[in-house]
Amino acid sequence: MTDFPGHFLDDAGLNRQHVFNLAGLPAEVLAPLAVTPGERQLILIGHAGRRLWDCVQAAGQRGEHPIDDYTIAAVDRWFAGFLPDRRYRIVYPGTWRVGLQALGALAGWHHPSPFMVGVDRHWGSWFAYRCVVIADTDFCPTVAVDRKIPENTSPCLDCASRPCITACPAGACGEPFRLDACSDERLRPASPCAQACLARQACPVGQAHRYDDAQIRHSYSRSLQMLENWRRMR
Repeated sequence: MTDFPGHFLDDAGLNRQHVFNLAGLPAEVLAPLAVTPGERQLILIGHAGRRLWDCVQAAGQRGEHPIDDYTIAAVDRWFAGFLPDRRYRIVYPGTWRVGLQALGALAGWHHPSPFMVGVDRHWGSWFAYRCVVIADTDFCPTVAVDRKIPENTSPCLDCASRPCITACPAGACGEPFRLDACSDERLRPASPCAQACLARQACPVGQAHRYDDAQIRHSYSRSLQMLENWRRMR
């Protein structure tokens, strides 16, 4: 097995990577992916912090899905440059049903939060899953983050004031999360939650890595459109 050559992806803003052996993944994660003979590994790729958005802007990426388009192009260049003899397919972004949260949990990348976005002690909630690749690679599998050691435990455990809960105008945050209340508030005319999550922005963890306003508007505009489409179909 070989070491994972992740420096190109780091430079491209895709600075979180985790390699899984397909044989070690739960059946419920594998089932939708239609694994074929010869495919051995799943590579989970994400980003944390602001660099990815800066890279997307510098590349002049436009269109409806600039981050997805940039990510796919970067992964294609990475394979062409470093792994030209390897067979791979990108299953996310795409039409495959990929359990991103399940994969992230297996990698140890996040803890649950009251506002339904994963958090960790360094990045806060300012990270995302960007790509899932199935390949015939033979990298050394990545060791999952040990979320039991103090520096990796949930930051919510130490948070007594819970500013995210008080910042939510819909009162949706907490246990359980009130999805209907959140949706109703976001769809309300002139809602402050239409283009951002006030609860997420109130979380003090990882504020140094907070996305800039343009990236936040882009991300929440997409989710609002999906929410509007979902509401029309009900």
